Amino acid sequence: MLIRTEAPSDILTIDRLLKSVFESEAEANLVMSLRENSKLTLSLVACTDDGEVVGHVLFTPVTVDGEDYAWQGLAPLAVSKGYQGQGIASALLSEAFETLPELGYPACVVLGDPNFYGKFGFQSAAMHGLECQWEVPEGAFQARSLTEEPLKALYRAGKGQVEYCSEFNEL
Repeated sequence: MLIRTEAPSDILTIDRLLKSVFESEAEANLVMSLRENSKLTLSLVACTDDGEVVGHVLFTPVTVDGEDYAWQGLAPLAVSKGYQGQGIASALLSEAFETLPELGYPACVVLGDPNFYGKFGFQSAAMHGLECQWEVPEGAFQARSLTEEPLKALYRAGKGQVEYCSEFNEL
């Protein structure tokens, strides 16, 4: 399995992957919109030994109370149905969590299943005084530091509302 940065030739393959994994085309349309508006910070793909793209993860900028602390939002994460349960999502996240701090991004938020994302160091964002800009189920909005610094040391207010790129409002 090879994890690498998205290449221009991957765009349509990623689009097909997202449309096949999610119930609607909303995530695929979101990724295209983010790409067209140059809002991608990091886009990684997982490829088989034959070069087939079977996984994708995307990170985009988020703000805390309107301040840019270079934090990232993880969304979406997708693995082809025939390849799920083989550690591909873990490999994508592991690579991303090594790369993002090297690029100067100290923290990450995600909106998703706490049981799944908890395995990757995410904790309830509310524990850190953070709230999502949207109404979400308790515990679904999560955050983690990507550095040795505790999460609360990475923003000034000690609490705040996290806001994603405006393209997410179209979901």
